[in-house]
Parts: sequence; structure tokens; C-alpha cells
Amino acid sequence: MSGIVHQNHHKLLIVNGMSDHIHMLVGLRPVQAVSDLMQDIKGSSSKWINEQRFTQGRFSWQEGYGAFSYSKSQLDAVINYIRNQETHHQKKTFLEEYKEFLERFEVVYKDKYIFKEVT
Repeated sequence: MSGIVHQNHHKLLIVNGMSDHIHMLVGLRPVQAVSDLMQDIKGSSSKWINEQRFTQGRFSWQEGYGAFSYSKSQLDAVINYIRNQETHHQKKTFLEEYKEFLERFEVVYKDKYIFKEVT
């Protein structure tokens, strides 16, 4: 994923995740839409994962993604948050976390369009 971000002329500040999701903090340059970058990251990374046979079956990302913007003054807090995913998710699930992000950023959503938890 780091290589994909860099190939698209952006700056990857941190990436970390759990078995069911990842968080990335990217310094975006205005040369590409977020949706195009995400399509490239998800498509290219799933192709690579399948070519390397890191999973028993065919790997694919779920549809959709969440993208939130932060000011430069918030970067340290966001980096620490992403760095500590394992500890953080001992307290709440990714679905709970994601809905909190949507509410904090005042994103109107319907539950039927939210991702399904991996079982």
C-alpha cells in the first residue's frame, strides 16, 4: 500500500490495522481524487495479496471506504490513534468506531449501507 500511495505522488504518514480493517493517514496532493486513489489501493493491493497467496481463498476488500480530513495540528493525535489500533479495539469494535467517526463528522448514513462485520 505504501508503494501505491507513493506511485500516486502522495505521502503515506502511517498505515496500521487489524484483521478486518486498516487505517491510513495520507498527505494528499491535489493531483488525484480520493476515490481514484482508494480504487487503486484496494484493486492493486488485493491483486498482490492474491498473487502472493496470503489467504486460502480469494481475497477482496469490501465495497466502500471512509475518508476523513484532519488539520495539520491534529496529525500527532491521529498517528498515535492509528499506531495503537490493537489496544483501541480491545474496547470497541471497528463497526462501533466507524459509526462514531460518521457521527463526529456529521455524516448522514443508513445502517443498510454500512459494511458488514467479518465473522
